[in-house]
Amino acid sequence: MKLIVFGATGSLGRHVINQALEAGHQVTAVSRRGTWNGAQSANLRQHAADVLDAEAVAAALPGHDAVVCALGAGRQGGLRAPGTANIVAGMQAHGIRRIVCLSTLGAGDSWSNLTWFWKYPMFSLLLRPAFRDHLQQEDILRRSGLDWTIVRPAGFTDGPASGRFHHGFAPGSPRGLKLRISRADVAGFMLGQLSAPTYLRQTPGLSY
Repeated sequence: MKLIVFGATGSLGRHVINQALEAGHQVTAVSRRGTWNGAQSANLRQHAADVLDAEAVAAALPGHDAVVCALGAGRQGGLRAPGTANIVAGMQAHGIRRIVCLSTLGAGDSWSNLTWFWKYPMFSLLLRPAFRDHLQQEDILRRSGLDWTIVRPAGFTDGPASGRFHHGFAPGSPRGLKLRISRADVAGFMLGQLSAPTYLRQTPGLSY
């Protein structure tokens, strides 16, 4: 598969690219500077594009089969929604339909899966701009008409991929979620949805 990854140099994007290369995909790693310090491969192409530049984003997309959006913006937000809007517009212009996008557990109907700590001190106060950015990003994808999957992971850890975690659980369940998951497991799940889209136009949550 010819795959393009936005947010390539972020903490999750690096895992996505490394795992995609291991799986034999042809990967375009998009970052603002077009630099990549990870694994090298004949199947890897580096591409410089500011995700807030609609023309640059559109120019990067032709020739790809699917998109992984792993944009991050820290606590302040303001990048995910407008960047995703540019990706969606470019996909629509070039006839690319499949996108798997990173969001966060707590968005939309997964709010009830969170503890009091995550609902109030974190997302309602400390991370409020970033959380709002996620909500706007999800709305853009829902209205896009594309074949999207929005992945909502719990808090990231640096642990290895285990392949053992809850996914696609209903709001408010299951009880006992740890509200943590490794970036490696999230990356593997996102890539898996490209070839076996169990959650097409759905918003699966992920957590140990």
